[in-house]
Amino acid sequence: MNRTYLDWNATAPLRPEAREAMLSATEIVGNPSSVHAEGRAAKSALERAREDVAAALGAEGADVIFTSGATESAALVLQGRDLACAGVEHAAVLAWVRPELAVDAAGIVTVPDPARATLQLANPETGVIQDLPHGLAVSDMTQAFGKIPFAFNWLGIEAGFVSAHKLGGPRGIGALVVKRGTEIEARLKGGGQEQGRRAGTENLIGIMGFAAAARAAQADLDRGIPEKMAEIRDSLMAALESQTEMVTFPGRESRRLPNTLSILTPGWRGETQVMQMDLAGFAVSAGSACSSGKVRPSSVLTAMGIAAEWAGDAIRVSIGPTTDGRDVVRFADAWLAAHARWRQRNDTRETAGRV
Repeated sequence: MNRTYLDWNATAPLRPEAREAMLSATEIVGNPSSVHAEGRAAKSALERAREDVAAALGAEGADVIFTSGATESAALVLQGRDLACAGVEHAAVLAWVRPELAVDAAGIVTVPDPARATLQLANPETGVIQDLPHGLAVSDMTQAFGKIPFAFNWLGIEAGFVSAHKLGGPRGIGALVVKRGTEIEARLKGGGQEQGRRAGTENLIGIMGFAAAARAAQADLDRGIPEKMAEIRDSLMAALESQTEMVTFPGRESRRLPNTLSILTPGWRGETQVMQMDLAGFAVSAGSACSSGKVRPSSVLTAMGIAAEWAGDAIRVSIGPTTDGRDVVRFADAWLAAHARWRQRNDTRETAGRV
């Protein structure tokens, strides 16, 4: 069976550019903290990669701190702070911040005090993009990075974080970017790496792969790839709603990531749909990868006002730069066939119940 990968928001396939950069990094033998020639070569490669990631983020190299990923970055910048967030945030943020900000039915968050709040730039489940208020304390920019254009230096926020594997880099590497002068207390202590903000020998192989993926993602933005993904996403949405009136698309009223579609069918469990699509050869998810597999309503959808009894009935389709329009046509056919079987079973049970 040919497989079709439609779960890019969980993790994007490794870009060829990143793989090549990682292989070249294995030839660099020095520790970036060493002062000999090999160490200086490693340090030079590290700082070139830092500048490339910073350029893609619209930031300065000195403001980028490499971490193991967005989860570590979130802990580094959020732990111990008195901030507020909304229930649509990722679990890595909800672990440290109170979910008390209001969310409307379109997924848009109201932030009355930006200096005491954290707000994601884009939601991983619905794709809803937020307008970040000036002076915001922290933003999770993970899903937005490489999918929509933005510049950290223009956002007017204190700090943000990203993860490489969401845009085709390796897993296990990410970055925290901070406004110049922002105080960050190291959680991992020991050496003085990353300007004393994150101790430990730098993951040069991952960092160089991250930088290559960031450059490639920026090139995709320049070539208009997100617009093509939006066309494919919208064609899928049109194909599904033309065949059934039972489906809705949370967040469709808002500006969304071009690659993301949340599909909600009340009464048809999301995990059931994921399994059926998997058997049909399609990889999709029932929400954020860090929370899927847990039989509970989506906190994102419940925060948007969707009833808890239905908030577990959604799946997420997320595509990438190499997704072909024919891929989603085949997915639509498979999903509609499974949807028809589900409706038939429901109709049969209802008929039996009336006998």
